[in-house]
Amino acid sequence: MNRREFLAGSAAALACSTLQSHARATDTLSHQVRRRYSTSSVHFKDLPIEQACQRIAELGFEAIDIWCAYDNCPHLDDALNRLGPDGLKHLLNRAGLKLYAFSTYVGGYAKYAELLGKAGGGVAVQGSAAPCAPEKLTASMKDFLEGLKPLAELAEKNNSYVAIENHGQALLDSIDSFKAFVDLNRSSRIGIALAPYHLQAIGASVEEAIRISGSQLFFFYAWQKQDGLGQLPGHGPSDFGPWLQALDKINYRWYVNPFMHGHVEPDNMTAALKKSLNYLRKLN
Repeated sequence: MNRREFLAGSAAALACSTLQSHARATDTLSHQVRRRYSTSSVHFKDLPIEQACQRIAELGFEAIDIWCAYDNCPHLDDALNRLGPDGLKHLLNRAGLKLYAFSTYVGGYAKYAELLGKAGGGVAVQGSAAPCAPEKLTASMKDFLEGLKPLAELAEKNNSYVAIENHGQALLDSIDSFKAFVDLNRSSRIGIALAPYHLQAIGASVEEAIRISGSQLFFFYAWQKQDGLGQLPGHGPSDFGPWLQALDKINYRWYVNPFMHGHVEPDNMTAALKKSLNYLRKLN
């Protein structure tokens, strides 16, 4: 090889290395842009909704999931009855939070549909139906989705979406039920809220459930099957890295929502969520 060929080869190698480095940096940046974080107001159910929003915003979350009366959380009904859509929008703007979701396990989406729409729209999360025998899964899921048509129309009217959570001992529970849901669902307004906690309880693959859900995944609970604070990312033993990578592969466009059940004093909850958010961000 002469000097000219050597220099040309070196320049090409340098250019290739630069392009690869740029591609890696771009890929990392795209992950950071895609992964946005919210959390649920039920974590601060002992505080007024104003203080819950303030804490969540100060932790660095971009958005909030406002909870209904399940587990004695007053926030959603307080927003409905006292704040109204304008008051809720003002509160969120003042805190610097976006409205992501209403969790409507108690009361149902229809009760809060107008509030959600007028406050800016978002995702309403609720449960599915009672479990069924495996041989009846397709028919039962078809009937369930058929029954959601009025909610889909309501969501269309109110610039919103309805996400059905998988739960233990429910129609949407197993990997097969995820497949049936996705195959039979014809509405762009109806999708899935995926809770790894319940999948781990039955030994199902979280990554597979994410892959199956695809573009129909509207809500992701960053939630593992442990006790107490161990349910949160970065506290229990689960590696959330593969789950986040699975979300990237389906181009998940919604928020990642650290979550747990159980009563924790607000200051301890604040510290725990801070640790969780830092953990998740380091996985980018």
